[in-house]
Amino acid sequence: MTYPGPPPVEALKPVELRVDDGEYVAIVGPSGSGKSTLLNLLGLLDAPTAGTYWFDGHDTSTMKEAKRTQLRADKIGFIFQAFHLMAHRTATENVAMALVYQGIPRRKRRQIAREKLELVGLSHRLDALPTTLSGGERQRVAIARALAAEPSLLLCDEPTGNLDSKTADAILATLDELHSQGLTILMITHDHDVAERAERAVTIRDGQLREGNHLHDDHQPETDRTPTDEADPGTLVMPSVGAAPTAVQPGAAPTAVQPVAGRQRRA
Repeated sequence: MTYPGPPPVEALKPVELRVDDGEYVAIVGPSGSGKSTLLNLLGLLDAPTAGTYWFDGHDTSTMKEAKRTQLRADKIGFIFQAFHLMAHRTATENVAMALVYQGIPRRKRRQIAREKLELVGLSHRLDALPTTLSGGERQRVAIARALAAEPSLLLCDEPTGNLDSKTADAILATLDELHSQGLTILMITHDHDVAERAERAVTIRDGQLREGNHLHDDHQPETDRTPTDEADPGTLVMPSVGAAPTAVQPGAAPTAVQPVAGRQRRA
């Protein structure tokens, strides 16, 4: 991925990355390593300047912007470090806003929003404004919003970056529970310990990917790096469609689950 100059900036070098349906992958790296660029590519916010990106069986590299936008809205949920909630809208309204452009009637949007807030343990905060919520509760609202359209991929950009350690652990426990129900999760983080929660870690440094959590390595041996052909612009492959997770019971670190209406995940 190269941004035009002058001079041109190669933010992401040729890489190969495959994420299968149901995986929980952490992409870990320091500031300026290319994490945000990779997240933008995976989230269909940017198109690669070279190479291919397959998502859910579609080659998105040459896809028109309107189709990319629709695919992103239908299949990808985003969780951000800064929450990005509307301050003067209730938790239910914030989640329901994610469905406005999908042609879903208002009453149905609110019903879905309430279900997703219950999913993340906020059934008691449906009408609360973000300014009255704790940091952990605001992040749970953001998770509920990301799940509103039942995405097949959940992209998390430093989801615990603004939280204290106890609250961060509770949010990670929620992600663990969602993953245990089959949701594909890809998390961007600079935190070595947070990355350890995922079932698989990939390190990014200077725009290059390397399998494993090597954030604290002082030197990356050339033989250990993810093999790429310099003439090959790289390939990204993301999962097939999934279905909605089951409900997480309220609590700081939820463990119990119960079925909710929706499609069944593939075994």
